[in-house]
Amino acid sequence: MILIGQYDSPFVRRVAVALQHYGLAYEHRPWSVWADADAIAKVNPLRRVPVLVMDDGEALVESAAILDALDDVVGPERALLPRSGEARRAGLRICALATGMADKAVSLLYEHVLRSGDRRSPVWVERCTAQISDALDVLERERAARGGDHLLGAFSHADIALGCALRFLGEAHPSLVDASRRPALAAHSARCEAMPVFAAVVQPLHVAV
Repeated sequence: MILIGQYDSPFVRRVAVALQHYGLAYEHRPWSVWADADAIAKVNPLRRVPVLVMDDGEALVESAAILDALDDVVGPERALLPRSGEARRAGLRICALATGMADKAVSLLYEHVLRSGDRRSPVWVERCTAQISDALDVLERERAARGGDHLLGAFSHADIALGCALRFLGEAHPSLVDASRRPALAAHSARCEAMPVFAAVVQPLHVAV
């Protein structure tokens, strides 16, 4: 398998963490969506990452779809989300909130990178900031209520998605992260970053367009 994309992307990283956890061998191609857009377009016309090229040459796109396929590869006993039931619904909800927040953090980052001064849209900045802040509040309450080392009682895609989103947010928009206001999220992030499967796939945020 070939994983395309840089580890500073929370979406690429969540796939990489799962691959590390599953012990699935893969080649990593740290292509940039800007500098390597033409190369990425050959496997994903959207020029987005992650892309996971399977051993048979099939190119899977979008992190949620990739992880669903990987869960099928390893089988239900090792999958990081059950195939049905309350735990699956809870996990998917947390993943959706975490990755949605990360997506808004990416949008806000590009607004600052691609536009300067009065060219920025204050309406868009305010909207993205509000969406991120509100999602953090909900996730803080959820994380505090669930307690324990893992959101669903055992390590899952929900833990990974939230951990990757929190690191990206902390690097891209540190002013939006306040550990004193959201201690449960801060503790979750620290636990994730201390795990070998996270430490193996980390890259400082760098944006070059």
